[in-house]
Amino acid sequence: MSEKGRILKTVDMSGEQVEIYMTKMMTPCTPEEYQAMSVDEREYAKIQPPLNQRTYMPEDGIICMQDVPVKMRDGVTIYVDIYKPESEGKYPLIISWSFYGKRPFDGQSEWQIMGVPPQTVSNMSKFESPDPGYWCRRGYAVANVDPRGIGHSDGDFVQFGTQDGKDGYDFIEWAAEQSWCNGRTALSGNSCVAMTQWRIASQQPPHLACMAPWESTTDMYRESLCEGGIPAHSFVRLVMKEACGPNYMDSTPDNFEKYPFINCAYWKDKDPMWDKVTIPVYQTACWNHFHLRGSINAFRKCKSRKKWLRVHRNFEWPDAYSNENLEELDKFFARYLKLERNGWELTPKIRIEVQDTDEFNYMTNRPEESFPLKRTEYKKLYLDANDMSMKDKPVNNEASVSYDSETGEVTFDYCFDEDTELTGYMKLRLYVAAESYNDMDLFINIQKLSTDGKFLPVTIFGEPHPGVWGKMRVSRRKLDEKLSTDYCPVQAHTCDEKLEPGEIVPVDIEIAPTSRFWHKGQQIRVQVAGRYIRNDWFEPLMWDTDNKGNHIIYTGGGHESYLQIPVIPPRFQDGDIIIR
Repeated sequence: MSEKGRILKTVDMSGEQVEIYMTKMMTPCTPEEYQAMSVDEREYAKIQPPLNQRTYMPEDGIICMQDVPVKMRDGVTIYVDIYKPESEGKYPLIISWSFYGKRPFDGQSEWQIMGVPPQTVSNMSKFESPDPGYWCRRGYAVANVDPRGIGHSDGDFVQFGTQDGKDGYDFIEWAAEQSWCNGRTALSGNSCVAMTQWRIASQQPPHLACMAPWESTTDMYRESLCEGGIPAHSFVRLVMKEACGPNYMDSTPDNFEKYPFINCAYWKDKDPMWDKVTIPVYQTACWNHFHLRGSINAFRKCKSRKKWLRVHRNFEWPDAYSNENLEELDKFFARYLKLERNGWELTPKIRIEVQDTDEFNYMTNRPEESFPLKRTEYKKLYLDANDMSMKDKPVNNEASVSYDSETGEVTFDYCFDEDTELTGYMKLRLYVAAESYNDMDLFINIQKLSTDGKFLPVTIFGEPHPGVWGKMRVSRRKLDEKLSTDYCPVQAHTCDEKLEPGEIVPVDIEIAPTSRFWHKGQQIRVQVAGRYIRNDWFEPLMWDTDNKGNHIIYTGGGHESYLQIPVIPPRFQDGDIIIR
């Protein structure tokens, strides 16, 4: 989004007055108004149906109460579409809360959700949200909410903050008192819709019975705007264009520039209060998606005693709308929204898919008791720039290797001499220097190679995933001592520590969690570059790199660079019999 419409406003963030940048959202307009606009005007406009408060039947057996006004505690009015079964009764409510329009198909051409066949999801469904066409036929009501500032709802929109949480609280308590509601509500949806759930649950609305955040970024700074300390604005700005309303929205990319360090009120306001989330939670995560870190951290940090995690290799949309997973989610909701005794509690607390190659799994939905796995054995593979390998033992001879920071890359390989499963967190310790500059951006992929050195990616929609990833801007190498562990370093993002040209410094790089199986003779590769190497991978992610000249990696002797891997031993072994 351009500079047009950007203003400074002072807003309340968790009781503190904070000055933030806000930008004009896409202006809602009718199809006729849109057609009358110039090309330049259309860049800032989006077709949005006018308010039309009515009750009608979008499909047989389903009633929609459209554009229902709901007043928040400060007098702001938001609007919601509520779908419910046609028959009279009291129904539990499933809520979709996000800035995606509550009627996405009005005024738009029908579009497909990647990996999901056309007509799988009804036109009543918000993007990445529970489909009323499915849930209303199973005895639930569904609320598609336009939050504060979105669509025709009053006010300005502040993304993923405490205000969103408070408004969610107010809506839930309003809904619980309606004649059609049984007094029990849930939050559901994936990606952006999942992210808001943690902020609302943090406010502890009494009538929120459970939540199902399927794929959820939860640390906006570390996982979205500044992964590894490297700014990433383009994708966020792209998503912001989905927000449509008459007023202004919080511009997180601009506010990242205004508040570049994490220890300030602006970023703290976007952190869920994990100790306040105590309701039942069903969290999913994908090993190959940028929501991975946030999803697993959310499961680990929330204080619910009834929480479940399923980690899979598939992309979020086909996973969310598959028949098998919908039926399982129905059991979860039936247990806590309808109070059915359906055996849900016997569901393993953690299930993981252990990936192999392409679209194949070594294991699917294997039950576990914790994450990371308690039986994990951490092992260091020591980088050796003498022959670009990794070794089981520390390397005595010092060596170095360099690459052009804009176009080059280096790789270090290690061959497994037995079947090996890696599940959990890796970390990469590197000794590095920028030959002629004061900073360097490092992009890491951890990859699997065949016995003859061929790249063996996991594929999604037929596209090769670049590999388990990590990123590091070296001037942001300082770690947060409270958040970091021996197996997972976490950057502090409280200061910049620029380099002197040629200065050698150690960096500990957080690698996203994974689960993958290497057969005997297959190899693991560490790929290091100054840019994100995606090949054919389809996600439109970009980072604003700051590199010049050569990067140098030092290994051996006093520069003990290594990859630490989470080896999972067999649960049972008797001779050649192995049970994993």
